[in-house]
Amino acid sequence: MSAGLVGVTAPAASAAVPLRVQILMFDGVEEQDFIAPVEVLGLAGKLTGGAVATSLVAAGRPGPVKCTYGTVVEVPRGWSPGEADVLVVPGGGYTDRNGPGVHRLNADQGFLRRLAASRALPVGICTGTMVLSAAGLTKGRNATTHNGAKADLASQGAKVIDARVVDDGDLITGGGITAGLEVSLWLVERFLGAKAAQRAEVVLEYERRGTVWRA
Repeated sequence: MSAGLVGVTAPAASAAVPLRVQILMFDGVEEQDFIAPVEVLGLAGKLTGGAVATSLVAAGRPGPVKCTYGTVVEVPRGWSPGEADVLVVPGGGYTDRNGPGVHRLNADQGFLRRLAASRALPVGICTGTMVLSAAGLTKGRNATTHNGAKADLASQGAKVIDARVVDDGDLITGGGITAGLEVSLWLVERFLGAKAAQRAEVVLEYERRGTVWRA
């Protein structure tokens, strides 16, 4: 599948041509930020017979990642933008500039250059949007992030939208923490169709809330 299909309104993924999603992992990542897409997209893949293939990938070297609240996750491989249609960037650690979290990613210029050059659809969840911003992907674009980072996002040139999910075509961003559920369900709807998203909601026993803003 190609991320060039980002403007589609009908289902664009199938078991024969699955949507390949990589979820970026790093020390300090917020648990809920990455668990939401793992749960929702994993379920969507199961319900559709494999129309979504989701994997956790390390921003740095593969191995154990220690999350915000101490959860340790073994991440088997590094990220490979050329093998993904969608790259989900969670947030975490934004209030501690000297600790683990997104600030360390933002300080890695080599990583940011690779991120900026990636052809995968970038999806920022919570302060993961600030990583996309550091790579220059949100400048002049409609985007959102956690309430505590919106002023910073605006100061870096984004057009901040007060919405749970902001779909700006080839850039998708979400609000704080639990908004990852809405972002993930929106990805299901956008690439697999509304029926698939509704089926996932029924199984999850979760009703989406807030606004999906579309360009």
